[in-house]
Order: sequence, then structure tokens, then C-alpha cells
Amino acid sequence: MRVLRYITPEESFRQYRRRLEAAGLIAIGLLLVLAGRFFWLQVVQFERYHTLAENNRIALVPAPPPRGAIYDRNGTVLAQNYTAFTLEITPDKAGDLDQLIRELAELVEITPADVKRFRRLLGESKGFERVILRARLSEAEVARLAVNRYRLPGVEVRARQFRQYPYTDVMAHVVGYIGRISAQDKDQLAAEGRDANYRGSEYIGKAGVEASYERWLHGRTGFEKVETDAGGRAVRLLERTPPVAGHNIHLHLDAGLQQVAVEVFGEHRGALVALDPSNGGVLALVSRPGFDPNLFIDSIDQATWAELNHPMTRPLINRALRGVYPPGSTIKPFMGLAGLELGLRTPGDSIQDPGYFSLPGSTYRYRDWKKNGHGVVDLKKSIAVSCDTYYYRLAHQMGIEAMHRFLAQFGFGRKSGIDLEGELAGLLPNPEWKRRRFNQPWWPGETVIAGIGQGYMLATPLQLAVATMAIANDGVVYAPQLLRAWQDPTSGRMHYAAPRVLGRIPLKPQHLAVIKQAMVDVMLPGGTAAAAGAGAAYAFAGKTGTAQVIGIKQGARYDEKRIAAHHRDHALFIAFAPAEAPRIVVAVMVENGGSGSGTAAPMARKVIDYWLLGKRPDAAAPGGLVAPEATAEEAEEREDASPVPAAGEPEEVPGDAR
Repeated sequence: MRVLRYITPEESFRQYRRRLEAAGLIAIGLLLVLAGRFFWLQVVQFERYHTLAENNRIALVPAPPPRGAIYDRNGTVLAQNYTAFTLEITPDKAGDLDQLIRELAELVEITPADVKRFRRLLGESKGFERVILRARLSEAEVARLAVNRYRLPGVEVRARQFRQYPYTDVMAHVVGYIGRISAQDKDQLAAEGRDANYRGSEYIGKAGVEASYERWLHGRTGFEKVETDAGGRAVRLLERTPPVAGHNIHLHLDAGLQQVAVEVFGEHRGALVALDPSNGGVLALVSRPGFDPNLFIDSIDQATWAELNHPMTRPLINRALRGVYPPGSTIKPFMGLAGLELGLRTPGDSIQDPGYFSLPGSTYRYRDWKKNGHGVVDLKKSIAVSCDTYYYRLAHQMGIEAMHRFLAQFGFGRKSGIDLEGELAGLLPNPEWKRRRFNQPWWPGETVIAGIGQGYMLATPLQLAVATMAIANDGVVYAPQLLRAWQDPTSGRMHYAAPRVLGRIPLKPQHLAVIKQAMVDVMLPGGTAAAAGAGAAYAFAGKTGTAQVIGIKQGARYDEKRIAAHHRDHALFIAFAPAEAPRIVVAVMVENGGSGSGTAAPMARKVIDYWLLGKRPDAAAPGGLVAPEATAEEAEEREDASPVPAAGEPEEVPGDAR
């Protein structure tokens, strides 16, 4: 049985009081905790949270700098900026993108290509970043969008700077182009610690001068400190650090000369390099076919991209720097100079040329281009008439190691150091290289054909120009250089780039005089390029070359008409003029162009005529050329332009000829 206890009023009051005191203590404790927390946040952590609050209130907006312009030596614009309006969408604010694009298409023209590019850029960006849907809006389109802006969430019309290349394909390979910054570009910029300077920037140099001088052309990014409201909208501008424009770049390049060089190529593929022998300045650098660099600024459609990567034409390849070809007979002046310098020949030494050469103990014949030979040939004549037999003998006597050492001084087998990216080194072979590459010994027959610039030997048109410049300069080798000057964006002051001397080849003046005169004889009656040199108002030193693309078996006859176009010989020509005081050096290579005398030499003549005389090519002739009539010797040279089996095809070379 449970007994109920009676609680007196006094006892009940005491219990209530104890509970009240406990609750008061708890409340006081909580207040102390809260006060302590307030003290921690407001006093101890004041600086931290003040900074966070300011960051929420203040936004740093990057201001991309204007990109520097690119000019030729005369101040002609090769790359410049212009301002245009763009239609941009912020995905996070836009809602249904498909519906929004349909509504926008009713106001301005939006092509499927625009939508496709937008989708691609959308995948590469974050939701809060603006993405361009249409670029280069007209004033009428801007007005229509402004009137309807209230019902288009996330849509903005902004003024942006765009890049323009007025010379399109004429300057494409040398000036290059810019393109959108890719993920790979961002990684590279971050690795170099330059990513902060590209905040707000969307483009970066991708090729040519635009890429090589990206650091100078880009400039320095500025910032605007803007106060924002709770909705993230700008209220007022607090502070501004203006961007610093990029440097303006001035090149040695001459726009007029470059245009003439492109004109004379016509539909041919190949490359032409023209240098100033006094300092190595690049006066012209042409690679054909070309492409329009303006296509790469925004994006490029799949069909155009496929066309630019056609396996035959390959217009994106800079053939002047990356095209490697057998130098053919253009190597003969350097071989002749080697014979003189090494004491293997004197100017008066001569041989009897029967039209072929055989190694001692061999019956295999290395044929001269002239079937019955050139008769008695000395050094000057060997260059003037391009006698193969003379250089077969000289190469065999010299040996591949001595040949390698001498030719390397002129830049063969290594990069020239031009201020453009992507240059190839070509190939100057020797036994060590062949052992590494093929694990095979070097055969004497390979030395023989190297003596006429065939076999494994490969050179770029730029290397041929640099080597020719060394002869014109009496042994001084300059690095080819595009940069002539740069302009400080702040002061406007011009700074001029100094020439870069790569080396001085110790050559005897009397030996150089012999070689130079022999190259002048090439352009005179009896020389292989007499037709191209006819009527020149200046002394003209040159050397033709014809490099085989496929091997021709012993006894077979070269017939251009029966050979596929892409298997025909390459045409080459090197020259400098005036011969007594050179002002220009030219190297021309025409892919599958036939003979150097018939194709490449006339091109060079037109280019040199323009530079020295201001004479433009005949616009009525195809490609701007007035085709000379071939002499009997030149015609014979074309009929038999493949004097030896190609290196690397040992099945065509008898064992005793190696």
C-alpha cells in the first residue's frame, strides 16, 4: 500500500527556488559561452572575418590588356586588333538554354555552326562564366537585343577585341595566329607561374610570331575593384589598375617582297626564304600552299579542318622550317669549297668526265645527268654546268667524315636558331648516325651520292638560305631573325634587335672568290640557270638543284610525263645578289617542280628583281612567271635527272658499288 506524502508550501517553494537557481546558472553559462564566442569572432578573429566580408562585398574583375600589333619593316600592319560586339550567355542565369537560343534566333541570325561552337565552349567552361554564342554583331542586331534584354535572362551584349590578319594566307606561316586558351595552355601557364596574367584572357598565340613572342605581345592584365550588392550586381567602382598593352612587334619582313614571292609560286607547293646577308634578317618566308589564320581565332569547322590536313597539300606545315628535302646539286658550291679548303683540289685541277663514275674495283656506274659527260671539267665549270661526276670523285676522295665536319660549319644538320617555333634540324649523315639509326655500316657508295646532295642528306629551305648567306658573307654566319624592333607600350620608345652571329668560318678569300665566280657563271650563257639570269641588270650568283623523290634503276630513263605528280623531282635554287656586294640571299624549293633551272630559278629571279629594282612580276603569266625557253643542255638535264639509285634502297645497288 502506497503512502502519499504531504508537501508543505514552504518545501514546495524551496524546490521551485532550487530549480530556478539551476536554470539561472545554465542561462548564465550559456550567456558566457555566447559572449566568449562573440569575443572570439569580433576581437580575436576580427581581421579574418573582416577580410571575408570585404571579399563578399568587393569583386576583382580582370581587365585583359590589348594585344600588341605586328608590323613589317616599313610599318605595314600584319596583325591588328579591332572591336566588335558579341552575344554571350551565362548558363547559370539562363534557365532553359535550348528555349533561350530559339528565342535569340528570332532576333539575330544564329547558324548551326554558332550553336555547335557554343556547345563545345560550354563544355569547357564553368556555369557562371559567360560563353559566346554569336560574335561580330551588327549595330541593328545589337539594338534588337537591347530592346528585348528584359525577357532574356543570362544574356549580355559585350564589346570585345578581336584579332585580324589582313594578309590572310600570304603571311600565315610567319605571323601565325592566336586561338582560344586550351586546358593544356592553362596547365603550361600555371607551370610557368604566368596564369595570373591571363585571368580574363581568352586567347593565346598558337603559331608563328604570335606564339614565339607571346610574352611580349600579350601585355599585363589589369584589375577593377568593384563593390557589389547581395545579388552580385556591381554598385560602384572602387579602384582600377589599368592593363598594360602588349609590345608592338616590328619584323625584318617586307610585305611587298612576301607578296611577290607568293605570286611567283602560283599553284606550286614549296617554300622560299629570303635573307638580308648584312644581319640575317628574314625578308621573306613563304610556305605554299597557305591558309587563312583568321579561321582559327574563334573556332574552325570540321570540313575546313579536314581540308587543312589534306595529306597531299598539308597547308598547315611550314615547309620553310619543317620541310626536309635532299639538297641535290645546291650542295656543290659547298663541296667545291671543301675541296679547296682541304687541299684536295685547286682551281686549275680538271678531270675528264665520261658521263659516269665508278668506285675502284667496281663496275657499277654512278651516272652524270649529262649522258655523254661534260668533257674536261675544272672546279668553276663543275659548278656552272653542275657536273655530277666531278663531285662523285671529290666525295669519294674526301670521305664522309671530312664532308660532315666541313658542311656542319654552314649549319647543315642542325637548327638555325630562327625566332620561330617548330624548326627541324634536317640531316647531315655520317657513319655514327647510320649505326645508331639502322645498326649498319656506312658504304662507300653512300659517300658518293652524298657528294651531290642525295642519299640520306636532308636540309630545310631555311638551312639552304643560311648556308648560302655564309658564302655571300665570306664565312660569317648569322642566325636568321624575324624580330627587327619592338615598341614599348608605355613610353612608345623603339628598341632594335641586334644581329646574332652564330660563327665565322675560317675560309681563304681566294677560295671564296673562285666559288662565287663559279656561281655567277651558273647564271651566264652555258650555265644551268642561264635562262633565268638572262638580261639581269646586276651580277647574279646562283646554283640550281634537282632532287629525286624516287629511285630510278640503272639504265632507266626519267620521264616526267609518265610519273605520278607526287613522285616527280623537287626543284631547288640558291642565290645571292648583287654578287659583288650582296643585299639579298634567296633559297627556293618547289615540291615535285621538276628542274631547278626551269622552275625554281625563274621564281628567285622575280623575287630578286623586285627587291633590287622594284620590278613586279608579269601579272599576265601563270603564277607571275615568264617561262624561259630551256636550252638543249637544260632539256637534257630534265630527261635524266635521277643519276643514282636512292639511298635506303640497297636492292638497286650492286654489292660491289656500296
